[in-house]
Amino acid sequence: MLVAACASDVESRGQPNNPGVQDLATNLDVPWGVAFLGDGSALIAERNSGAIKHMTAPGAVTQVGAVGGVAARGEGGLLGLATAGQTVFAYLTTGQDNRVVRMGFDGVALGEQSPILTGIPAASVHDGGRIAFGPDGKLYVATGESGDRELSQDRSSLGGKILRINPDGSVPPDNPDPSSPVWSFGHRNVQGLAWDSAGRLWATEYGANRLDELNLIQPGGNYGWPMAEGRADTPGLIDPVIQWGTDEASPSGLAYFGGSLWVAALRGQRLFQVPVGGDGALGEPVSLFAGQYGRLRTVAAAPDGTLWFTTSNRDGRGSPRDGDDRILQFRP
Repeated sequence: MLVAACASDVESRGQPNNPGVQDLATNLDVPWGVAFLGDGSALIAERNSGAIKHMTAPGAVTQVGAVGGVAARGEGGLLGLATAGQTVFAYLTTGQDNRVVRMGFDGVALGEQSPILTGIPAASVHDGGRIAFGPDGKLYVATGESGDRELSQDRSSLGGKILRINPDGSVPPDNPDPSSPVWSFGHRNVQGLAWDSAGRLWATEYGANRLDELNLIQPGGNYGWPMAEGRADTPGLIDPVIQWGTDEASPSGLAYFGGSLWVAALRGQRLFQVPVGGDGALGEPVSLFAGQYGRLRTVAAAPDGTLWFTTSNRDGRGSPRDGDDRILQFRP
């Protein structure tokens, strides 16, 4: 089980000395996916290297394998991770597509990988990439429209969607279309998925030039891209519950923890806390750590009752600091 690092470690490495925030790992290569195992340890996906690393204690990070076929370019590479028991699922960009693969993990090394979902459009931008298991045991996959905005409204394309599949890659019969993995559509680029305590699915979405979004996802829902960016009040399109200016947010990771949604912002370089009411109503977002750690990519609720978030300062758009990229632990 992971335990907290000493708070003084953060100050000694030249990072902001925020009470309750500690470094767990440093000198990572664009950590993107974070997934926890039954023993409380974590697997970490590095976007550019394609490596998966195992963290068993703060600072104790070892590489346990690399995902084959990763073609890291622009925003693509080895992206989201999810686990089910000792099975690891990964979302990656290849030379032909984005896809989801699965592989075993025996605690020492990753096993052979098998593709379970292929043909997701890929490009150097808008690759989506977050994967997560829902309360229903299904695997949800967030995709982008790869810069081809018309794909978002094309139900036959897997781009610009949230997808829902069984762990073996088959389509659940209770999907909106029982022959399709598409769960919702009209998305531009989704990189955050989280369920609140009532089982509601929320997703973060990048806007183009004006407005980023936090959406409450409905099966079969149309979230408006490319006809709308932010709230449009248009029949047939679902408006975001919260919207931010793109300078303030560029929301990537999303987690539910302690009665709030937590949003990791890249361009906004901050962590948002968004209280969730019992009826699903959202409170006013609170901005934390603005500008203190740089670009924030992923946020995850850890089994030990803490919140983790990762920096993304080595992703080609940030300004790396000593020790970047890092995983930080937060005790709200």
